[in-house]
Amino acid sequence: RLKELELPALGHSDVLIKMLAAPINPADINMIQGSTYALLAPLPAVAGNEGVGRVLEVGPGVVALSPGDCIIPADAGLGTWRTHVVLPEDSLLRVPSDVPLLCAATLSINPCTALRMLTDFESLAPGDSVIQNAANSGVGQAVIQIAKAMGIRTINVVRSRPDLPQLVERLLALGADHVVTEDALRKPEMKEIFKSIPKPRLALNCVGGRSTTEMLRHLQPKGTMVTYGGMAKQPVTVPVSAFIFRDVRLRGFWMTQWKKDHDKQSMANMVDTLCQMVRRGQLSAPACTEVPLEDFRKALAASMQPFTSSKQILLL
Repeated sequence: RLKELELPALGHSDVLIKMLAAPINPADINMIQGSTYALLAPLPAVAGNEGVGRVLEVGPGVVALSPGDCIIPADAGLGTWRTHVVLPEDSLLRVPSDVPLLCAATLSINPCTALRMLTDFESLAPGDSVIQNAANSGVGQAVIQIAKAMGIRTINVVRSRPDLPQLVERLLALGADHVVTEDALRKPEMKEIFKSIPKPRLALNCVGGRSTTEMLRHLQPKGTMVTYGGMAKQPVTVPVSAFIFRDVRLRGFWMTQWKKDHDKQSMANMVDTLCQMVRRGQLSAPACTEVPLEDFRKALAASMQPFTSSKQILLL
């Protein structure tokens, strides 16, 4: 529910922020639902792990931020679905003011996840290929754009849907090399794709179930599949032959854990890399629908609809 809260006093190293925009991500929904997600906020809690705000006031001990600066969370679980918040300086990252609002609001989770998965698991070179499911998701759209900037080809798997031609056109416009449906993964058209590009060394999975098994068929021997989500709520099923005869590797990735394992400067460097890509026109915000905070229930309902290709952004 929407509720008015009193802001705490500004501490020595605290920052008062006017939040501007915050997306609704699947992880936010998972945290609210509770039981199965690994990061749960002590109740009562403000939801939201991501967003962009503007600094209004800083405590006397704050050194790196000033009033007027744009900031994004460096950590998860800070509660971004609110108009104002007081947070410690070390939980925030400054972003350049010329980064568009929606790019900044959606920068710290999906593009970071995409960049880490493209660089941390396989040493990909220009001309290599990657296959991913849920290619229309926020991470999927970022993977397409970042891979294109790196010279890596993408094979993008989506579910069949009524507006499929429009979705394919939009992903191709982002830089996708190939867009196929889950059903097409077992069809001869896949052989046609691999006449012009190599089989992927990296597969990115956020669905699980049959989609995962079908993607694995096209992975090179000794290739890696990284799972970062489970939208189908079904296990990852791998044929024994894929392990024995093709030595595929299965890994997992969670951006929150990466942040725990790395210092704030590593996160700042990654955000700077992504901001440079935004400036060069290589990375844009995902397709978004902007919703006033008072209409949050409508935004939550829309974010949980099937075949959602537009990220709900709360305007604060």
